[in-house]
Amino acid sequence: MSRPEHIAPPEIFYNDDEAQKYTQNSRVQSIQAEMTLRAIDLLSLPDSPSFLLDIGCGSCLSGEILSEEGHIWCGLDIAPSMLQVALERDVEGDLFLQDIGDGIPFRAGTFDGAISISVIQWLCNADKAANAPGVRLRRFFETLYASLRRGGRAVCQFYPESESQTALIMQIATKCGFGGGLVVDYPDSKKARKYYLCLVAGQSDAPVALPQALTGEGEEKSGVKYEGRRGAGGAIRNRDKKKKGKAEQGSREWVMQKKELYRKRGKADVPRDSKYSTRKRKVRF
Repeated sequence: MSRPEHIAPPEIFYNDDEAQKYTQNSRVQSIQAEMTLRAIDLLSLPDSPSFLLDIGCGSCLSGEILSEEGHIWCGLDIAPSMLQVALERDVEGDLFLQDIGDGIPFRAGTFDGAISISVIQWLCNADKAANAPGVRLRRFFETLYASLRRGGRAVCQFYPESESQTALIMQIATKCGFGGGLVVDYPDSKKARKYYLCLVAGQSDAPVALPQALTGEGEEKSGVKYEGRRGAGGAIRNRDKKKKGKAEQGSREWVMQKKELYRKRGKADVPRDSKYSTRKRKVRF
């Protein structure tokens, strides 16, 4: 089976039909949730909410998990169709249309951390003469480094095509100033093996140490189970971890957050706030 990056550039491959199929596929949802939660664990974030960057956010399946975990986030993607699906799904993060091979367009020290799920291998594919993989990777890692606070971490899950591709990615990330290395989960399983590039920007108070890789046969050994069901309200996961900083759905705080989000996005006809907002009406006979 051909790798997607060999078929067409991402902004063409993920057209309207492909974006809908990708987002609605229950297996994709489950795998995306698993890898996103693993990436969050590898970030080693504090208990308080963090400001995170979702690189190659697509239709925001991963961003939805970030929201559930109580974090604030922004998403970048090059495919307009994927971002349109994300807007239709009413995700909470701010979305930007951006080719990450052209760099991360944020001020220095903006983010506490960053994640990327199944994205950076696309930078290694020269789909046109101007897209030299080495140049695009260097531009990406240099600007990613700058956008993170010192000591901030980035976790990039990717599917390398070869050992030489992995070596190229790690070499360029190191030259751009990052510390860290590669964590390979389930290295003995060809089907379940996952590659996570764990990077640290600058010096932190604690010494840089790579997290322990998961071992075994696959996700059934990881201690976390995932349900492949996702409704209009978002992901449904069998997870005991409490949401951090998340307002209860239907509460006044939740409604106010939604209204403020709609206003920031320029949505018309958002009702004004008043003392009657979210107040239940009395039953009339």
